[in-house]
Order: sequence, then structure tokens, then C-alpha cells
Amino acid sequence: MIEIIDLHKRYRTDHGLGRWVLTGINLTIPANRSVGLIGRNGAGKSTLLRLIGGIDSPDHGRVIRHCRTSWPLGLAGGLQGSLTGRQNARFVCRLHGLDARMHETLEFINDFAELGEAFDEPIKTYSSGMQARLKFAMSLAFDFDIYLVDELTSVGDAAFRRKANQAFKQLAGRSSLIMVAHSESTLRQFCESGIWLDQGKAYWFDDINDALAQYNHSLSL
Repeated sequence: MIEIIDLHKRYRTDHGLGRWVLTGINLTIPANRSVGLIGRNGAGKSTLLRLIGGIDSPDHGRVIRHCRTSWPLGLAGGLQGSLTGRQNARFVCRLHGLDARMHETLEFINDFAELGEAFDEPIKTYSSGMQARLKFAMSLAFDFDIYLVDELTSVGDAAFRRKANQAFKQLAGRSSLIMVAHSESTLRQFCESGIWLDQGKAYWFDDINDALAQYNHSLSL
């Protein structure tokens, strides 16, 4: 279960503090339930996903995670640029207690991410696609209760996306998801419930189809 309590978030711009992206969000996301985040571009879907994953901090409020939650798959940020891919992966393995299987885990990550010799080069030399492939491969090395997914189809080239989608289907069968996707068919395939984000607020729907219906209705207003 994940509790989101009175969550507020906005970002600083060149002209000072920007608009509130999220205002007073209160949600309880049940365990063992896959949820789609739905809303217009700029509604705060990726922001909420980052806050749930702990890679961004709210201006006010908090997120309480009662389960093991992944970082957002599909996003390229969150890696230490001065360290190599291997060093980043080793650090995360130690955080998750995989010291005993360190060598085989690192080999799996490098093989799946298809980085080759670049695995031992600094992250700051990677393209955004290489970083996303590394983060996705790292996520497969651990067993999370909930996987956070941000536009998975953006990870890597066409061949890698096919491989990633196949692996994603396997992990979706054993864990819950909180995901952002522009494809309604993808959301219906993987999610049971939905959260519609609109004008800084969040609305929970037990049925993903009801959330999508509300979103589509809002587009016609």
C-alpha cells in the first residue's frame, strides 16, 4: 500500500516559482492493484510518479510506502553522472542487499542493457536512451512489490523496446504497477484502476475504464 498525504508540488522557473503542478493530493493506493495515471500533457503524471518513487521531493505533504517500490522505468534521470554504469549498478545492488550475487547481477544488467564496453564509461557520456536502458535492466534485477512505469515504449530503439516489452509483461504478471502511458489499450491491458489528474487535483477510480471515460469527457469540454 502507498499513502499520499496532502501532497503539493511546483517547480522553480527562470521567472521564479511556477504554478502548482499538484495541490493537496490525498490518495491511498491499495496493495496488489495496478493503477494507470491519466491526464493531459502537463497534468503532473510524471511528477506524481517521481514523488511516489522518491526521486523527487514534495513542497508539502508526504508519501508513505508500505512496500518495495521501483524507480520510474522509462525515465533517464536518477543516475550519478561521474560514475560508470557498472559503478551505478553496483551501488544500487548494495542498497538492495545483493552483495552475494553481485557479479552475476552486474553481468545480467550489462547484457540486458546492451551497453558493451560503455558499461565501464561514465554515465555523463551516455545518451538518454542508454541511461533508460540501464535503468530498465537494473529494475529487472530486483523483486519489487510495485513497479513504476513512465512511457515504457520510449525505452531504447525498436529492437530493445520489443525485448523490454516482453520482459515487462513477465514482471507485470507477478507485481503491481503504477504506470503512465498515452495508449489507452496499454492502460486497459495492464491496469485495473485509474487516477485522473486534472488542474492539480487527483481523482481515484476503481475501474480504469471509468477513469478513461472521465478523461475523454474532459477533453470535449
